[in-house]
Amino acid sequence: MKVMDKTALASRKKLLRAQTEREILQCLDHPFLPTLYSHFETEKFSCLVMEFCPGGDLHTLRQRQPGKRFTEQAAKFYVAEVLLAMEYLHMLGIVYRDLKPENVLVRDDGHVMLSDFDLSLRCTVSLSIVRSTNLGSEGLSKNSVSCSQQPSCIQQPSCISMAPTSCFGPRFFSSKSKKDKKPKTDNNGNHQVTPLPELVAEPTSARSMSFVGTHEYLAPEIIKGEGHGSAVDWWTFGIFLYELLFGKTPFKGSGNRATLFNVVGQPLRFPESPVVSFAARDLIRSLLVKEPQHRLAYKRGATEIKQHAFFEGVNWALVRCASPPEIPKPVEIEPVNYAPPPAAASTSVRSDQSNYLEFDFF
Repeated sequence: MKVMDKTALASRKKLLRAQTEREILQCLDHPFLPTLYSHFETEKFSCLVMEFCPGGDLHTLRQRQPGKRFTEQAAKFYVAEVLLAMEYLHMLGIVYRDLKPENVLVRDDGHVMLSDFDLSLRCTVSLSIVRSTNLGSEGLSKNSVSCSQQPSCIQQPSCISMAPTSCFGPRFFSSKSKKDKKPKTDNNGNHQVTPLPELVAEPTSARSMSFVGTHEYLAPEIIKGEGHGSAVDWWTFGIFLYELLFGKTPFKGSGNRATLFNVVGQPLRFPESPVVSFAARDLIRSLLVKEPQHRLAYKRGATEIKQHAFFEGVNWALVRCASPPEIPKPVEIEPVNYAPPPAAASTSVRSDQSNYLEFDFF
């Protein structure tokens, strides 16, 4: 349960952010995102009841790994699930803006859950059906149909029907029978591969001037104050992958000011150890491009990232069925023994009714 002190929120001018987080949680329906079971208010507190994740967060889990970093295979597992969660958020017109290992919780089955949406930005989203496999800008403009709409909990289809790489996708766009289908050939007689339609839903029109996020994860456009959009999520995704693989972020300085300077002015560098694949480094380079318009996924969102060589062999439709790198140990919640005051010691209340569970306050 997330318990928020209303007075503290008001003093820090975060009441609106708390309301935004609650509204976003009420809209979510995805295996790698939290489910809001209940929300209630008291005179002093605002309470959100969500799923308990006994595995802690990825930051804590990373600290327990050899060298305080994940293997490339383990990192691929976690970032794949986070990518699907962020893809779903962008389809709803939600820019997350706060990705970091501390906000990625580990469920009891070892799969992850993205948390904390108080910094998220809600905006319009454009849905496009793209029939070209070209990753460039041409693929986005050809044979596409788009519509713009405000994110809504009721109007949005489920994450299953929206999956761009779903194995069921082609059936929605094909009405020909098997008998009518003939392999196409080019002028040289070679078989042509018919590109599968892809659903692209990236809130590219989102704009904000807010300075929000964690210093080591801030995108250059946020630091410069030039206004930012959904591309900041793909920058943080690159930082996130870098930290899981190398055990540190790429631009961290001696202090916050030095860190911000490094993000804007220093080139990306990789340490000599550990050795990671070329595909992993290439993906990170493509994401950590300082100009957002040249950044991977700027136009087509998660679709571009999922097609990168780093994720070769990943069955996106069955990611939830993959075996996690680590399963958390079962957590035994011990009740807190409450000692009644002496004046109430003679009452007839049963002792087992004096046990209460502790809750954390945020």
